[in-house]
Order: sequence, then C-alpha cells, then structure tokens
Amino acid sequence: MDMNTAKQRAETLHDLLNKYNYEYHVLDKPTVPDSEYDQLLHELIDIEEQFPELKTPDSPTQRVGGEILEGFKKVQHQTPMLSLGNAFGEQDLRDFDRRVRQAVGDDVQYMVELKIDGLAVSLTYENGAFVRGATRGDGTTGEDITENLKTIRSIPLKLKKNLSIEVRGEAYMPKSSFEKLNEVKIQLEEEPFANPRNAAAGSLRQLDPKIAAKRNLNIFVYSIADLGEETGAKTQSAGLDALEELGFKTNTERRRCESIDEVIELIAAHQEKRTSLPYEIDGIVVKVDSIEQQKALGFTAKSPRWAIAYKFPAEEVMTKLLEIELNVGRTGVVTPTAILEPVRVAGTTVKRASLHNEDLIREKDIRLGDYVIVKKAGDIIPEVVNVLPEHRTGDEKEFAMPTHCPECESELVRIEGEVALRCINPKCPAQIREGLIHFVSRNAMNIDGLGERVIAQLFSENLIEDVADLYRLQRDELLKLERMGEKSADNLLQAIENSKQNSLERLLFGLGIRFIGSKAAKTLAQHFETMERLQSASRDEIIAVDEIGDKMADAVVTYFEQEEMNELISELKACGVNMSYLGPKLVRPEESDSFFAGKTVVLTGKLEQMSRNEAKEKIEALGGKAAGSVSKKTDLVIAGEDAGSKLAKAQELGIEIWDEERLIEELKK
Repeated sequence: MDMNTAKQRAETLHDLLNKYNYEYHVLDKPTVPDSEYDQLLHELIDIEEQFPELKTPDSPTQRVGGEILEGFKKVQHQTPMLSLGNAFGEQDLRDFDRRVRQAVGDDVQYMVELKIDGLAVSLTYENGAFVRGATRGDGTTGEDITENLKTIRSIPLKLKKNLSIEVRGEAYMPKSSFEKLNEVKIQLEEEPFANPRNAAAGSLRQLDPKIAAKRNLNIFVYSIADLGEETGAKTQSAGLDALEELGFKTNTERRRCESIDEVIELIAAHQEKRTSLPYEIDGIVVKVDSIEQQKALGFTAKSPRWAIAYKFPAEEVMTKLLEIELNVGRTGVVTPTAILEPVRVAGTTVKRASLHNEDLIREKDIRLGDYVIVKKAGDIIPEVVNVLPEHRTGDEKEFAMPTHCPECESELVRIEGEVALRCINPKCPAQIREGLIHFVSRNAMNIDGLGERVIAQLFSENLIEDVADLYRLQRDELLKLERMGEKSADNLLQAIENSKQNSLERLLFGLGIRFIGSKAAKTLAQHFETMERLQSASRDEIIAVDEIGDKMADAVVTYFEQEEMNELISELKACGVNMSYLGPKLVRPEESDSFFAGKTVVLTGKLEQMSRNEAKEKIEALGGKAAGSVSKKTDLVIAGEDAGSKLAKAQELGIEIWDEERLIEELKK
C-alpha cells in the first residue's frame, strides 16, 4: 500500500469508526457488531504502524491508551470550575428559589439534572479537535489527564462542528464496570475500590493510560464554560441540546420545571428510583434555565448563585451484626467496630460500621447477632443507627468491653470525665502504629506513598519503631516489602526527603500532641516560630497565645516534659527535619499601624471578591485576630451575602458591622 492509498483508507476508517463509536457509546444504538468494529480498528492500527505520520491526535486508535506518563502537568482553568452550594432539605430549596426571584423576578424556570457521583472534568476543543482534558482540582488549577480521558469512548475526539469550546462534565464508572473491576481485584488479592466514584477517580489518575482504557469509564457532559456564547444557546436546556448536536453524551434524565414546587416533586421521584439507575447519583442539581438570568445572578467567590445541589439524605438499610471488633487508636482509645453481614448502602458494599463507644452499645442495647439499621453519615461513614429487637431469636449475646488492651494486654482505664476506655501504655504497638499513620497523613507531614498498608508492613518487619525511623529507611529495606518495586521505593524515599522541608506546624500536628489539631499547631508555630522556643515555653506563655486554652497548654507542657519525646525531636532534627515556621510571619498588634491591629474580627456570610480564608489571612497579616464566633469581645463583624445568626447577634450586641466593600477599602490603605 502506497502513502496516498493509506491516507485515503485511514480517513475512511476514521469516519467509520467515529460514526460506529458515537452510535454505540453516545446513542446506545449500535449499527454494526463488535467484531466488525474491532476488525476495522485493527486495520487502522496496522496502517498507522506502517505510516506513523498518519497517526493523528483524534485517531480512534488513541482510545486504547498511549505510553506511560511521567506525571500530570498542572492546568489553569480559563474559567474557574466552581463548586455548587448545597441544599439538604425542602426549606433550603425554597430559600434558594426566594433569593433567585428576589434578584430576577418571578418569571423563572429551572432545569433539574441528576448529580452524577463521579469526577468533574474539563474538556477543551480547538477547531473541533479535543486538545486537553483536566481534573477540577481546586477549581482554578487542575491536572492534565488528556491521555486518560481519550480512552473514554463517549468523549468525541472530533466535534461535528469546528468550534473552539470548553465543556464540563462528570466522568464516572458504571455500576456494572465497578462490580467487574472489584471481582478482578479480589481474585488478585488486591484491595477493592470502596465505591464507583473512587474507582473512576483512581482510573483517571493512573499514569498508565492503558489501565484507564480497561476500566470502561463513561461521561455525561453538562455545561459549556462560557455560558453558551459559542453555541448561541439562550437556556441551559438549549445548551444541553447543542452539546448533543456536537456529539457529546448528556444525561437524558433531565427536566425543565416551571416552579420550585415542581422541582421538589421531581426530586422525590428521582430519590425513589436512584438505586435502579446503571450509575451512581448522590443528589440533584437545580439550575436557573435562562442564561440571561444566570448572568444577572452571577457568582460568589465559591459558587454560582443560579444553581444549587440537593444532596440526598443518607440511605438506611437492614443487616445482621456478626461480631464486634476492637481497635486501638493513636491516643490509646479503644473503639468498638461492628462487623456486618455485607450490605449495599448508598452505592457501596458495607461490612463494617462505627459503634463509637461502650455507652452507645449499652444505650441502644446492641447485641451480637442483632439485626440492625445501618446508614452512611453524609453518605460517607457507615454507622449503626439502631437495633431491631423484633427480629431477635434468643440466640443474641450481650457484649462487654474488655478490661485489658486487645493489643498489649495492659489494663484499660477510663479517665475522669471521658466516655472512652483508654490504653495508657506508651509502648502499645497499636498506638505506635496509628501514630505513624497520623504522622505521614496529608494534613501532617504529607508523605505520599506511605499509606496504612506500607506503614503496617514496615512496623511488622521491625524496620520502624517511631517516626524518626522513617528518615533512616534504606532503599534495599523497602525493596523487600510486598508490592514495592524499584520506582515505588525511589518515589517513597524522595517523598520522605521532601517532607523534611515542611513548615513547623505540620510537624507539630504530626507528632500527635493531645488536643493540638492542625489549626492549633499553626497558631503555636506562628507564635513561637521555632521548636526550641516552644519546647522551653512555660504554661503561662503558651496559654497567653490567642485561641490556646487550658487543656491545650497543659497537653503541650506535658508532652515536652517527657524525656523520650524530647529525644525523638532531637533525632528528627539530626535527620534534617525542619524545626522552624516557614509561613507568613505573625504580625503582632504593637508592630502594626493598621486599623485592624489588636482588633477581634468575625467574618460571616459569603464574600464575593475573596474567600473568607483569604480575608482572614489579610486581617491577621495586619495584626488583627479573626475569630469564629461573635461575643462581647468582638470589635468588628464583616457580613457577606446570606449572613445569618452571627450578624443577628452582632446587631443585638451593638457591634460595628461592615460589608465586603468597606473591608476591601480598608485593606487597600
């Protein structure tokens, strides 16, 4: 075959394969058997191997997965991918409707769409060709996952019109694909995915696109980034129709509603049939249909004012409680966990659920062998709601908490004023192991690759006994671990090395000092600036720090009174771990001539031109203190949109109140 013949045949195959792909994956109406599609695809692959210059970015062969990537590049979204405000009940929806009608009048229609439980992505096309796909990330910056998104066959690589356009959608894993994937993982003795959303996200963040290609992902496209200007659509419903005409797959379970009452009725109907859908949904999205009205309503700093996401309440199901397992946490608290007969709850198979403590077990009279009601708190954490005594047979057994630690056999104690039983043995293996897991976690030292499985292996192989040992790990030691290859070992060692440069607050939080969360850790790090100054600080010096209370101060002093803890910090310092605060310097009131110096400021409601965190940082940088609640000690309240009880209390107490514009004027001085 010569070059001209090959080119003509390749173009013919492009058109045929794109047509068949669209019919099968978008319209769900295939016109040829799979065998014919596969035969044509292999013919195109052969031509491209013989004539590599004919392999184009929009070739159907690109859907099988390309070369392994070195990493994901960062992508700046031209139009921010904002999150939606949430509604959790009928009143929230009616409040949303009231705000909309107050702004644009009573002639409002709503578009109701399913909230697909997947991964939000952005797809960019130039002159009709798919050139870039990215994750949502933080809304401003995402990750370039173009090669993985090309493997989703319902994403057109070439549009039906040569438009330059950016669209948004939700990539997801169908329930059938999820079940097959987990069956394979179980056969390979690998940890199954918790739910389809995690499976979709994990698939699209694989550095090997061939893995993503095997996962049978799908997508629903739901919006145009520029509110329809490229297509001329005047409404959200027309915009979705225009997306379909361009070749995108949209969700057909959508409806235009004339009133909020109609919206509420439709939500109830969708809630009834959510389990029968072939994909997971976790709510309903309600959008003002008119794009002109959307523009008039505009945006807050975080979300559009013209849309809201109704979150379904937690699903409750019945199952049998088989056993109660005891787990020892890093602070020594012994927590009972229910082992359940596997049951599907809100899209995932649940085998374990929290029981919190012994008092809850007694209060609800939970017995081994009971049938219980299980739900997911916020559709995330499974918990036992109550028992069903009418299902008892008489074989159920009452449960009693042990008197000794299930890990180290030390006697358990109940500290005065606490509900939980606690192991107070500082050498308890479970506490040490859980402390290590906490130390490497995202909000602490953030050592990527050191998950619970790897920590457990390192601990069981006696390679680590405390957090300082992490910084002494050798490459040959890591290579002995199960499922630890050379590249993984190198990446892990680099992540450990990188963590040495963390700012002091991460280390303080990672050490697991009682009552010191990430916020208190940052407050202490900002104030004392070095570990040495904090170690030598008295209780009075610590308690004098804003927002550090008696219990926190006592916990810090007690921690540094222990010789072994000071030795640990010395070891970490010797390993090269940073012991200083590296963030913006805390400005003390006496060092600032700003209006905010020494003043206590409360931020409430939604700000439009900055987030509340940004405003807080600016106020603190000028010597002010940003507090979380209004009291007689509050000097000033900044009230944004939809400010509620804090604003009312400020008015009641006669506290000075500013809007965002006044705040910005003062910050500019």
